[in-house]
Amino acid sequence: MNPVVIITDSNSGMTSDEAKALGVGLIPMPFYIDEQLYYEGVSLSQEEFYEKLEDDHEIKTSQPSPADLLFAWDEALKNAESIVYIPMSSGLSSSCETAAMLALDYDGKVQVVNNQRVSVTQRQSVLDALTLAQSGKTAAQIKEILEAEKMESSIYITLDTLKYLKKGGRITPAAAAIGTVLGLKPVLQINGEKLDAYAKVRGKR
Repeated sequence: MNPVVIITDSNSGMTSDEAKALGVGLIPMPFYIDEQLYYEGVSLSQEEFYEKLEDDHEIKTSQPSPADLLFAWDEALKNAESIVYIPMSSGLSSSCETAAMLALDYDGKVQVVNNQRVSVTQRQSVLDALTLAQSGKTAAQIKEILEAEKMESSIYITLDTLKYLKKGGRITPAAAAIGTVLGLKPVLQINGEKLDAYAKVRGKR
């Protein structure tokens, strides 16, 4: 029986094949397209997702259901003593808070890491957790180490269009219209639990 198993969600950018090769559990993130439920990497590929996005379908994100989380954890605990679960940033989704509440019923066997990571930095947290587990760290120790390092990473994002910032209510329709005319390309930064504007530039270059 493994002392510690690592589980994450597909916001880490890991594919099911990569997760399987690493021995990591992977929770697919659900989302809705035109009110129909899909699971990332399961019922819709990334290529198909971007095709839907470009065709301006109505897309809404969601979070794993409690039933999906509990099933994944219970299955993992059949062959492991404890779990380190690394969900996406609590600043970007309520899935981390939901997981932390559910973990209270597992008497410390499930440690939910709230280190505000997503995408490549979340993936790196998974790799770090694997290394720590292999070195003999307990699930609680791994959680403590990862959370202590949460401010040591940043992600910078450039956007080709202001359409989705407008849809999400982050900018007003007037600001989106002016920005489009002027060719503004905002640069966003994810650091800790915040998604903030980092810079406003004209043109992609």
